[in-house]
Amino acid sequence: MDPSEVNLPPLKDLTIDNITENVNLVNSTNPSPRFKFLLERLVVHLHDYARETRLSHNEWLQAIQFLTSTGQICSDVRQEFILLSDILGLSLLVDSVDHPKPPGSTEGTVLGPFHTHDAEHLENGCIMSYDHNGEPLLVTCTVKDIRGNPIPDVKIDIWETDSSGMYDVQHAGRDKPDGRCILTSDKEGKFWFKGIVPVPYPIPHDGPVGKLLLKLSRHPMRPSHMHFMFEKEGWDKLVTALYLRGDPYETSDAVFGVKESLIVELGQVDKETAGKYPGTHEGMRLLTYDFVLVTEKETAELRDRNSIEALKKLNMTVRIVDGLPVPDVNWRDTQTVSRQG
Repeated sequence: MDPSEVNLPPLKDLTIDNITENVNLVNSTNPSPRFKFLLERLVVHLHDYARETRLSHNEWLQAIQFLTSTGQICSDVRQEFILLSDILGLSLLVDSVDHPKPPGSTEGTVLGPFHTHDAEHLENGCIMSYDHNGEPLLVTCTVKDIRGNPIPDVKIDIWETDSSGMYDVQHAGRDKPDGRCILTSDKEGKFWFKGIVPVPYPIPHDGPVGKLLLKLSRHPMRPSHMHFMFEKEGWDKLVTALYLRGDPYETSDAVFGVKESLIVELGQVDKETAGKYPGTHEGMRLLTYDFVLVTEKETAELRDRNSIEALKKLNMTVRIVDGLPVPDVNWRDTQTVSRQG
């Protein structure tokens, strides 16, 4: 690119003290206010981290090598960067910021690295797991709004491990989905299926993330759980999971996904329930839960309010553009946070 065609400020005599403002000055010519804001804050925090820790060249080289190896092990069925984000608590943090939940609604949690896009669309009452070694489980649920009204025609993506603690994609020779399905809530907001009782399992720990956990003296285990993802036009997408109470890893989940409102106790199918759900029997393990969704509008309004309050505490003036905060004029020099309606 011809330098004469690029309007950049001159960079000379860069030091520890002025490198940050110069990098942000060069990056400030990009046309997107949001992208500019993201890059500016990233540079500020990265540079502050290096200054505060007095980061050595060897340490930074090791970090680069770690990130390189993290990328190299990624594949179509293994996303090591998602694992890294998960074990650092970043995945849960981003979900909590981007999908805030008002009181009375179901909380979200981490997606995890094993969701796929090839699950079969099945009918209510289906068998989603063909693992004959697993303990049979009947799952009966409802989907409602925060006022208690049923929500029909919600797409529900469900997935879990087999009884050995492995997802189908972790098995060599996988030729079709197992332990996963897609259902649709009926006119009363109900859906039900037959799976197996979830078991605890380790996240993949034979790669860079596993080595990091070992160095941190942390285990790679996740408590027993089942994943759910809810989607319907006009409603905020919900990615969540249900965890079994009393699991030995309930309070030390490697990816920080457990929330008290998502912990459930399994019951048993009684004679009356067995008569209502074909293919079940008395004494079978039972999981029931009432999921509560919120509209996209409700989530957007809450996210805007949360953003304004959070950045106000950092003495930033922002305006909301397309649902995301961007700096307003002279945001560093004022104590007021405003919202552009």
